[in-house]
Amino acid sequence: MTSKSSTLQTIYELCKKTLTPLANLPPPPPTVHKLSSLLDTISPKNVGLREDNVDDDRGYGLSALNPFNRVARWAQPITYLDIHECDSFTMCIFCFPTSAVIPLHDHPGMTVFSKILYGSLHVKAYDWVEPSKVIKSNVSEYSQVRLARLTVDKVITAPCGTRVLYPTSGGNVHCFTAVTPCAILDILTPPYDEDAGRKCTYYHDYPYSSFPNDGAIDGNDDEYAWLAEIEAPNVYMRSGTYCGPPIQV
Repeated sequence: MTSKSSTLQTIYELCKKTLTPLANLPPPPPTVHKLSSLLDTISPKNVGLREDNVDDDRGYGLSALNPFNRVARWAQPITYLDIHECDSFTMCIFCFPTSAVIPLHDHPGMTVFSKILYGSLHVKAYDWVEPSKVIKSNVSEYSQVRLARLTVDKVITAPCGTRVLYPTSGGNVHCFTAVTPCAILDILTPPYDEDAGRKCTYYHDYPYSSFPNDGAIDGNDDEYAWLAEIEAPNVYMRSGTYCGPPIQV
């Protein structure tokens, strides 16, 4: 085993040994710390990516002659690279071209480790306010909205530490927008499983002032938002081939 592959193999073996398929059961703190520390050492070349050869041709074609008439369908898709998936966890990479977006979505009952491998990414994330506060919506297409608290709203640039979100904290509901070409290595535990109740749900966020209510909040209005569930959007994504060191299962 080469030194380049040994860290990824060690990460896999730690995940296999310590992660479980049980929802709402985050890994113990020592595992979180060890896994985060290992992910912090991963670089693009360790997973078969070349930061200096990123294809960011968004393919606007003739419409680029008019900067106000760029046709979205010509944009390059987000590329999904599957490294490993089992009942306990998914290990994968998302490669974003500039301006690509994964809309606001959740990870029900899941813990997610995210390591930005290269580039800059804007992250906006919320956690649900507990006890749950739900009110009827006066927006015709949404029957109700639920109160959430903003936890992250900033641009994160590699190199940086691993972010960890938990079932009820750390920004379980979040969206990503690529500021530059970038890539994220994700470990999701347990993985999405609609039959087990872990379905990915998408949301639209409204400012706290959008809906009148008489409930007190702990903080300023701009720290909160009302989230409305929406139909799954058509995220422009394609499957790619993982070209990094293979995992010895």
